[in-house]
Amino acid sequence: QVQLVESGGGLVQAGGSLRLSCAASGRTFSNYAMAWFRQAPGKEREFVAAISQSGGLTYYGDSVKGRFTISRDNAKNMAYLQMNSLKPEDTAVYYCAADQRYYSASTYKTNYSAMGYWGKGTLVTVSS
Repeated sequence: QVQLVESGGGLVQAGGSLRLSCAASGRTFSNYAMAWFRQAPGKEREFVAAISQSGGLTYYGDSVKGRFTISRDNAKNMAYLQMNSLKPEDTAVYYCAADQRYYSASTYKTNYSAMGYWGKGTLVTVSS
């Protein structure tokens, strides 16, 4: 089992920045690819970003490319999502997810249920 706990959400004005953190425990963190997803009220869960086990490979959802950066620190069992130039449409609950497989971009974008482990989420609200 892998336990994931997100933190860092909150209220920010449009154009601002936030950094989300995901603390992992329970298994060898470096064996797991990590990803961030988000879900806005009344909408489907959306892929945001993914990073491979070593951190050498990343994917991003089209709506966040160039604004968000995913990273990880295997020594600290942490994953991060740096969010810049935030927009009101970025408002959502952000979830951290882990899986031993680093999937294709297509799988991340269309099949979020493939991820084996999920955190409970952290709310990000961007005001206009």
